[in-house]
Amino acid sequence: MNFEDYQGKVIFIGAGPGDPELITVKGAEAIKNADVIIYAGSLVNPAVLDIAKEDAVIYDSAEMNLDEIIDVIQKAHDENKITARVHTGDPSIYGAIAEQINQLKALDIGYTIIPGVSSLFGTAAALESQLTLPEVSQTIIITRPEGRTPKPSKEALCKLAEHNATMCIFLGIHMIEEVVEELTKEYDVKTPVAVVKKATWPDQEIVRGDLSNIAQKVHDAGFTKTAMIVVGDVLDQQSGEQSKLYDPKFAHMYRDAE
Repeated sequence: MNFEDYQGKVIFIGAGPGDPELITVKGAEAIKNADVIIYAGSLVNPAVLDIAKEDAVIYDSAEMNLDEIIDVIQKAHDENKITARVHTGDPSIYGAIAEQINQLKALDIGYTIIPGVSSLFGTAAALESQLTLPEVSQTIIITRPEGRTPKPSKEALCKLAEHNATMCIFLGIHMIEEVVEELTKEYDVKTPVAVVKKATWPDQEIVRGDLSNIAQKVHDAGFTKTAMIVVGDVLDQQSGEQSKLYDPKFAHMYRDAE
């Protein structure tokens, strides 16, 4: 990546789920070369910024509104500086980059996006789980409950639960009772559930249960934010058939069957 080409532009960076070593090489290089850094301080591990230049100007967007963020970017653009806009996880999932990009387009400010490791995958790693298992679930539903941000009615949790697929629920831990109530309209109450708080951070915590008891367990653990809810029979890693990928009786273009 030739950073001279990004002077006066914005680089959106997925910082990963928390562990600063989980940022991509490309994302880390962008932070190292940025003159201005705007990071989501309420979610991004500040250790990710330890590699920034000594003279980089750093802003915490948790304390800023959209207009203030764009004003900082506009000033950096006018001064031909590189701006790193650092989001948690991968910025394409609940990252609020679309509204920023719309503003940048209107101002004719160039940008690029560097993807990151989503907290969804940090959560799966923390759980030591495969989220898709043959004949159990081959589908992952990524969603959130409706709160102050409205959802289309067809995306209600109870509607999505009809599939009985693996469901990964962002931003719902503060309303765990309502989440469980919606899910149990379609999932069996004994469906396994795991909740991971601050996946990949040093203070990561995990609570496991099923839909009949997970709400109480979450309250007992004191989880109130920054946690992912995973629901589905895939959490029972003994369930399901083995994949065909390594089955000695299954032939494919790289291997003959025995």
